[in-house]
Amino acid sequence: MRLMWKSVDKMRCFRKRSMLPFLGFLVTFLLFFNLYMDDGYVLEAEKRQLGETLIHPPNSERYVHTFRDLSNFSGTINVTYRYLAGIPLPRKKYLTIGLSSVKRKRGNYLLETIKSIFDQSSYEELKEIVVVVHLADFDLVWCENLVQEITRKFAHHIIAGRLLVIQAPEEYYPSLDGLKRNYNDPEDRVRFRSKQNVDYAFLLNFCTNLSHFYMMLEDDVRCSRNFLTALKKVITSREGSYWVMLEFSKLGYIGKLYHSRDLPRLAHFLLMFYQEMPCDWLLIHFRGLLAQKDVIRFKPSLFQHMGYYSSYKGAENKLKDDDFEEDSIDIPDNPPASLYTNINVFENYDATKAYSSIVDEYFWGKPPCTGDFFIIIFNKSTKISRIKIVTGTEDRQNDILHHGALEVGQKSVETKQGRQCTSYITLGEFKAGNIEVNNVDHKIGFNIECVRIVVTVSQKEWLIIRTISLWTAQPVSQLNK
Repeated sequence: MRLMWKSVDKMRCFRKRSMLPFLGFLVTFLLFFNLYMDDGYVLEAEKRQLGETLIHPPNSERYVHTFRDLSNFSGTINVTYRYLAGIPLPRKKYLTIGLSSVKRKRGNYLLETIKSIFDQSSYEELKEIVVVVHLADFDLVWCENLVQEITRKFAHHIIAGRLLVIQAPEEYYPSLDGLKRNYNDPEDRVRFRSKQNVDYAFLLNFCTNLSHFYMMLEDDVRCSRNFLTALKKVITSREGSYWVMLEFSKLGYIGKLYHSRDLPRLAHFLLMFYQEMPCDWLLIHFRGLLAQKDVIRFKPSLFQHMGYYSSYKGAENKLKDDDFEEDSIDIPDNPPASLYTNINVFENYDATKAYSSIVDEYFWGKPPCTGDFFIIIFNKSTKISRIKIVTGTEDRQNDILHHGALEVGQKSVETKQGRQCTSYITLGEFKAGNIEVNNVDHKIGFNIECVRIVVTVSQKEWLIIRTISLWTAQPVSQLNK
């Protein structure tokens, strides 16, 4: 093990002399990685059913995952994790929430973060999540004291298999001395961020087979209410589309969602480049190398940074996500649909972007005329409870729909222009560019097949439809399936 990391140290000198751009090295690595990596590249851990479910001694080595050597793709690195509290259940959950935590000079928010995750989840949601805490500090006394406190406060969650506390022993870490000082960062900061990359890599590797999806959080976070239900809505809305990382916060490592099947690659990636740059930068490179070019971030944010002091030297860190909302259950669940408009579209601001909940996407068209329309045709008739449409943006407040009506329709038929509804009723008129209608399913006597925006008076201003938000009337129980 030590010989392998010494060889990595020698490679550092070579890389320092190399004149190849770092991005080129990344691309070369990915091509090699994709060609030679298969499903057996990361071996699953051999899971033993243990009788103990609460605290295990700090030196108890319960669970082994296997990496291939990242330097030459031969040999293996056996990482034997210490189980400090809890054991995983055999059934795969829907979501794993991963936290990595170290001793801070000022403040400790880990217990509050764990409490928020559980308190903001319903009983049905709790059945679908597992929280894994990686205590990544080498101070074993601190770890033991914290584990005792976690066990005292969250014993029932540990017993239920919803909370695991683990540690990757220090001997499995690469050298943290003599690291490359990219970006002229101080030596201690380079050491801190490089170790943090390895902390996350070991955490990701452990979580690979625990669930279908993985959410990365920091250890100083507050969650919105029923965040899992909101996540499920978004994941369902993205079915059939390709994505690597979905973002539910604009801060740091908070609220980053992955398919669990991508965790082995991400773990290897962080280990390969652990000393090159901070983790959040590496996450961006990883996303791009797997062909997700653009950020896919959803609003409102589901997680909020609550700490005041950083884990790096206790420095002040009062960053807040101003898109965070406490009640995430209010996120719309726009049903699958096709969208059409006869308004002239500006550049690539097409109709589908008004129907997306992704931040900074919207429809933008040239000045509409009387009778112009914007229509949403559902893949199947749907019971809608609420409709909210917002036009214009903060920097283009005059590009609103000045005069328009909102209609819903039924009895769709195929035409040369595509599927259209033959019967509509009006729900209301736009006021100051916006409209919101509640209890739609109580006001009409049919399931809706089409939603249509109609321009009732021509205007000189361009039109931005910022968001079209629809809420279906399906029972909450269906969302938890």
